Amino acid sequence: MKLQPDQFDVQSITAYGEGWVAINGEKHAGSLIISSQGQRQSWPADRFEDLTEAHFEELAQIDCELVIFGSGRRNRFPPAAWLKALMARRIGLETMDTQAACRTYNILAQEGRKVAAALLIENDKAVQP
Repeated sequence: MKLQPDQFDVQSITAYGEGWVAINGEKHAGSLIISSQGQRQSWPADRFEDLTEAHFEELAQIDCELVIFGSGRRNRFPPAAWLKALMARRIGLETMDTQAACRTYNILAQEGRKVAAALLIENDKAVQP
């Protein structure tokens, strides 16, 4: 039994792999922010270590109820001090590795939730062993 439609009215993550994600079939090799409201923009960070409080302040400007933070190849949590702007706007944050964030974003967006995904796409040049 088919439980979901073939087409959705929100932008979806249609594929992902090592160092890239595809949004509605368009491949992106850099970190980005997308939302179920149609926002799509680059997020200038190649590694978790590049992130700052300003990156999370930028997320607080998105019209959403929840941000899914894809922290790269593995699950890493931002310092609590970086989340002040999100907390002030009562926007939730869930942290997981980027591949799990892609799957979670799709589920919530397709349910009609006002959700955004901040996806850290690490590339081999930027990742230190």
